[in-house]
Amino acid sequence: MTNNSKENNRVSTAGFAVIETGGKQYKVTPGDKLKIEKLKGEENEAVSFDKVLLKSDGKSVEIGAPYVSGAKVEAKISRVGRSRKKMVFKYASKTRRRVKKTHRQHFTEVEITKVS
Repeated sequence: MTNNSKENNRVSTAGFAVIETGGKQYKVTPGDKLKIEKLKGEENEAVSFDKVLLKSDGKSVEIGAPYVSGAKVEAKISRVGRSRKKMVFKYASKTRRRVKKTHRQHFTEVEITKVS
């Protein structure tokens, strides 16, 4: 017999932070892998994010105005690449106008190592 209580399905939120990078916000915990906008750096290089909007250690929560002072999130670049090709097709009826454009966005995949 399985136990379907909500407590077993909960995601642990101890030691998480909300960071801002590339104009977007991400909730991160140690061990997470994220695809974010392209960063300068090579694979297996360490990076740190100092724009921390919120930080929690499981007992207390610090909210920045706009950023938490002294807080930082450390990560390791695991992969640098380009996403799948996106196609944009513009069509105007009755004028024989057809424009096809494609685009591949650069990304950096990082693995969060430490939230401090």
